[in-house]
Amino acid sequence: MISLIAAVPDFVREAQSILRDGATFQWSTVTLLGLVVYVYSVEIERRRWDIVLAGLAFLMMDFFNEMVNSAIFHLTDRAPLWTVTGDTSYLILIGLSIEIVLLFAVSGIAFVKTLPPDREAKILGLPNRAFMVLLFSLICVAVEVFLHDTGYFHWEYWWWNVPFVPLIVIFGYATFFAVAAWVFDMGSDRRRQLRVVGGMAAFNVLLGFALGLVGWL
Repeated sequence: MISLIAAVPDFVREAQSILRDGATFQWSTVTLLGLVVYVYSVEIERRRWDIVLAGLAFLMMDFFNEMVNSAIFHLTDRAPLWTVTGDTSYLILIGLSIEIVLLFAVSGIAFVKTLPPDREAKILGLPNRAFMVLLFSLICVAVEVFLHDTGYFHWEYWWWNVPFVPLIVIFGYATFFAVAAWVFDMGSDRRRQLRVVGGMAAFNVLLGFALGLVGWL
């Protein structure tokens, strides 16, 4: 047991010390929330429900990944795949700050608004959806590498770390952008979009409830 405790990295202990600590709250979070509300209100005003639901699908995928990340920490008794430290208004999960939530709340919307109208068009010989998913994923991983270098974002395992980033590209971001594009491309099939996003939300609630019961969040 002593060896397991000793194996926990210092940055994980630091994250645990501020996990869901209201004392870290900063008023700037309210401003960021207002900006997110504005982004969604613009799309709602335009009745672009496909964009709104794509944005929510992206966010639901992130919540799922974050809960799995927390579970990995408790399963290994060592570290999650990624850990957030430093100044944050509120650390919701060990790898998820309120700032990340607000960023990801609009990321899916920004992404689908850049997708070419013609789904069959190709970019550099690749299907444009696949190209855009890969491009945005690589950009996001590049940002994570920068955050990792600054000491605010941490990776512990060699296979989820620099220079071995393929898994981060695929499972850390490509799935997010892919599901956003999938929901967006359902077009006017609102019932299907609602079933998908609603199903993701319901699954996340159940998973969160289960992990919360066993103390893995």
